Amino acid sequence: MRTIFFILRKEFRQIFRHRVMLPMIFLMPIIQLLILSNAADFEVRNIYLHVVDRDLSPASRRLIGQFAASRHFVLTQTSFSAELGFRDLEANDADLVLEIPADFEKKLLRENEASLHLNVNAINATKAGLGQAYASAIIRDFNNNLRMEWLDMPDRQNPGRFDITHSFWFNPDLNYKAFMVPGILVMLVTLVGLFLAGINVVKEKEIGTIEQINVTPIHKSQFIVGKLLPFWIIANIELGMGLAFGKLVFHIPIAGSLWVVFGFAAIYLLVVLGMGLLISTVTETQQQSMFIAYFVLVVFIMMSGLFTPIESMPGWAQKVTWFNPIAYFVDVMRMVLLKGSGWYEIRQHVYAMLAMALAINTLAVLNYRKVGA
Repeated sequence: MRTIFFILRKEFRQIFRHRVMLPMIFLMPIIQLLILSNAADFEVRNIYLHVVDRDLSPASRRLIGQFAASRHFVLTQTSFSAELGFRDLEANDADLVLEIPADFEKKLLRENEASLHLNVNAINATKAGLGQAYASAIIRDFNNNLRMEWLDMPDRQNPGRFDITHSFWFNPDLNYKAFMVPGILVMLVTLVGLFLAGINVVKEKEIGTIEQINVTPIHKSQFIVGKLLPFWIIANIELGMGLAFGKLVFHIPIAGSLWVVFGFAAIYLLVVLGMGLLISTVTETQQQSMFIAYFVLVVFIMMSGLFTPIESMPGWAQKVTWFNPIAYFVDVMRMVLLKGSGWYEIRQHVYAMLAMALAINTLAVLNYRKVGA
């Protein structure tokens, strides 16, 4: 234990002595959290709409007014030509073109039905799908309101009305930051743990001090614990700073226990640091270590459910996420902070992390070679 203490003291001295390392560890993740939490918003706004109104009736003007009042749409132009609308669509001056036929209101009154034509620019599939959904919702509301007004007329039979009320659980304000900040925190903690652990042992190889360490009486397990424990402590401190920053700046809810968050993070970081150690055992330079860590991290982040739901992925990709530690931690952070889940609700995630930690660290230690160990 005394030997590990001396190694820890040496590692912390090296970290705090480096003027560039401290801002990278503590300042850059906070800046990234601030930027990503405000930028990573998948709600589509400012959808440019061109309306071709051939009817010019009160009903068509009312429908256009509902689109103009929506916070999702920006009415760029109203014209009478479908060709002009399609030209704007081709020039990317419009995302949607809504065509209202000349007999729109007449058919509504006489035939009790009318058609609309909606052209959508689908180069950006996400924006196109959400834009079409928003437009359909506005048209549906317009149709329902119009029918209810007609049913209120004295000469029409008025059936009983019914209202539907709804409530949003766990995120009642539909605050996107409350959904994204916990996941982004996981990504930043993983960045610090994986990259720093990956380059730390490799740095000893690169500058030649690993040979001096190998001829000392320090046991292999003592060296590994002394090398990885500082970054385990730093990553937990960063998680605490990120949670405090998220609460004070983004007002994210903390419905569950922070002991559950930090308890799971303690196990999760064993997995991340073990991955960093494993990478360091198969590389000879810091550059090689950074490239491999970057490759692994990008795949894990993109398939973690942070930006796209795992349920929307193909079947084979969903099975791959069973071996993705980031996916488990992202899910746990959202469950605990938003839903207030406890140890019982996340027990399957804990079992998976313990299995990964045991497997990865065992492989890393076996792959590490030390003379005289």
